[in-house]
Order: sequence, then structure tokens, then C-alpha cells
Amino acid sequence: MQIVWSLGALVRALPAQGMQTLEALLDRIHALFDSDRQKRQQVAFSVAMIALSAKMAKADGVVSQAEIAAFQQIFSIPPDEMRNVFRLYDLARQDVAGYEAYAAKMAALCDDDGQSCELLADVLDGLFHIAKADGMVHPRELDFLRQIAGIFGLADEQFAAIRYRHVAVGKDGPYAVLGLDPGEGAERVRARYLELVKENHPDRLAARGVPDEFMAIGIERMKAINAAYASVAKGAAL
Repeated sequence: MQIVWSLGALVRALPAQGMQTLEALLDRIHALFDSDRQKRQQVAFSVAMIALSAKMAKADGVVSQAEIAAFQQIFSIPPDEMRNVFRLYDLARQDVAGYEAYAAKMAALCDDDGQSCELLADVLDGLFHIAKADGMVHPRELDFLRQIAGIFGLADEQFAAIRYRHVAVGKDGPYAVLGLDPGEGAERVRARYLELVKENHPDRLAARGVPDEFMAIGIERMKAINAAYASVAKGAAL
């Protein structure tokens, strides 16, 4: 199910200018998907990825062709929907509301009950994927992403695990990717690895509202987890 293309009706209902984009988005999402919480989360995921990537581009000041290609890797945009998606992107970039407001509203929309939402970590993962597309994550992008993680309520170790999946690091990086402290024993390392494999199974991703288009990033995530496990295994009796 390619939920991102539910965005067509959403985007067409937005104002021509970006001044009320954020509130218009939230009102429209609730109106269209009020009775379907899962679909609401899926659409919220797509909106968060599009809007926050636009805000990240504004914070960095540069939008490279590589970043656009990475964006399109996440969203395999049909030609007849390209206009709608990039209209949302442009309106979010122009909107006077700061990225902090977008992140906070999207976090609240992700889970109306106020509980933690795994989907927010998926959003941050996608933003890192876009940020690194031009060969590196620039300091302003990293600061932006760290602020987003804080607004999303992600713990420091969650941010570190996501960061180190995308950014080359030192010898402790593989442990961070696995969410472990350096020096953990073989039994704990393997148990944690199996937990991550289960958490990132495509069925689990779909169940928490990740659209089909994002599964390619899920595959890249598992490659990083496998590489981290292989690296840690060299120093432990696994």
C-alpha cells in the first residue's frame, strides 16, 4: 500500500501560500483519516519526511542533486503526483513556522495518546539518509537532526545508534549501532542483534505505519546492523 499517494487530496487542500501550512496540514490529516489511526500515522510519516527534509534543506542552505535523489529513493513518486509532493516540500520550506514546531506537531500527531512512537525514529533515519547523500552530514545538518531527535523524545543512545548507521565513526561505533556499551559479552551481543533483526523485519515496519516506499531504507538499516554485528564479532567469541 503506497500511503504516500493519499497525500494528493491533502496537498490540493492546502493554502496557496505557506503562512498557515502547518496548521492546515494537521487539520486536513485529522479530517481525512480521523477514523483510521494506522493510516493517519502512515500519512503523518510521509508528511513529516517531506516537511522536515524541506526544513533541513533550509537550515543547511543548500539542496544538492544527491539529496533530491535520496529523497526520491524514499518516495518513488509517480509522475502525476510529483507536483503535489514538491508543492508540499516548497510550502513547508517557505512556512514561517520553524522546524521545531513541525517536529513537535508531527510527534503529537504520530501518537495522539502521548506514548512513544517508533515511527519517529524511522523519520529521523530517513532524514539522515537524505543528509548524507552528498557524501557527508554537515555540522548544521547534524545539529538540526540532534534537535529533531530531542523534540521527538528519542534517548541519546537512540540518536547515537541512528547517527552511527550513517556516519563513519571510530571503534566504538559498531557497539552504538547495536545499542550496546563497548565490551559487552558475546551472549548479550548476539541477543541484541537478534532483537534488532526482529524489530526491523518488513512486517514489523509495516505494522507501525512505515509506507512501502521506506522499505528500501529499512534494507540499508539492516546492512548497517549486520556490518556492526560482524565488526563486534571479530573481538568477541560469537
